[in-house]
Amino acid sequence: MAFNNQAYAQYNRNKVLTASPAELTLLLYEGAIKFCNIAIMAAEQGDVQKTHINIKKAEDIIEELRSTLNHKYPVAKEFENVYRYIYGLLVDANVSKKPEDIEAALVEIRGMRDTWKEVMQKAGSK
Repeated sequence: MAFNNQAYAQYNRNKVLTASPAELTLLLYEGAIKFCNIAIMAAEQGDVQKTHINIKKAEDIIEELRSTLNHKYPVAKEFENVYRYIYGLLVDANVSKKPEDIEAALVEIRGMRDTWKEVMQKAGSK
């Protein structure tokens, strides 16, 4: 079993190291979604610590996405506003520890991820 875990960890490391910037952005969205899902399950189980830790991880990812925006493109301002909104939802969810509040942020993150996937597909087809 330890070998499988090591192999999986190595696979994930290689996936990140060989990813394009667009793929890295997609991986960040996927990570934020994963941490929100874990936080929802923890909140439903009443595990305040685990809920907090995973919401913080999602917050950190959203902050990373926001801080790496290239402001030479006008659309960056719109992305920044969305990231600030999502971050605010996560902060509110971290205060309340309510699954439905985490879900509100999760819906927005999924929307951003899905939009990003569409952009990647359209860019790849050109």
